[in-house]
Amino acid sequence: MVSENLVKALNEQMNFEFESAHVYLAMAAYCSAESLDGFANFFKVQAEEERFHAMKFYNFINDIGHRAVITGFETPSNDYKSVLDAFEKGLAHEKIVTKKIYNIADISLNEREHATMTFLKWFIEEQVEEEASFDTIIQKLKRIENDSNAFFMLDNEFAARSFTPPAE
Repeated sequence: MVSENLVKALNEQMNFEFESAHVYLAMAAYCSAESLDGFANFFKVQAEEERFHAMKFYNFINDIGHRAVITGFETPSNDYKSVLDAFEKGLAHEKIVTKKIYNIADISLNEREHATMTFLKWFIEEQVEEEASFDTIIQKLKRIENDSNAFFMLDNEFAARSFTPPAE
């Protein structure tokens, strides 16, 4: 049986995933305002992924016989110094997500709640990928610095990014 403490943590994470989608939409809006449609697309796709993650938590909470409880959240930052700043803040945000996922994994491990441990395995692997992706982009942005051609090429590359939910 899943403890109330674990259900609370799962609900908090579900809501944080929805909040994450808003964080990335704010970053997309910044990029759109700067006429950087490819970078805006990157963050819009990121927001879709976060909503998908939130719904995985929503479904899991319901599947284990508990209720998903939707809450509000803080208004995300809408101001960034640059695209690099947005990605650095995105990486910092992903590190918070990772910490929160690990916390839930620790709770489920301590409570020997195997179904939740199995469920969280996908998220743990996903977080490795998320942090690596942001870090790689940050390194590319730092490397190209003021090379407008390289920046334009990266913007074009991100315009093609799309989200296809993984098969369950």
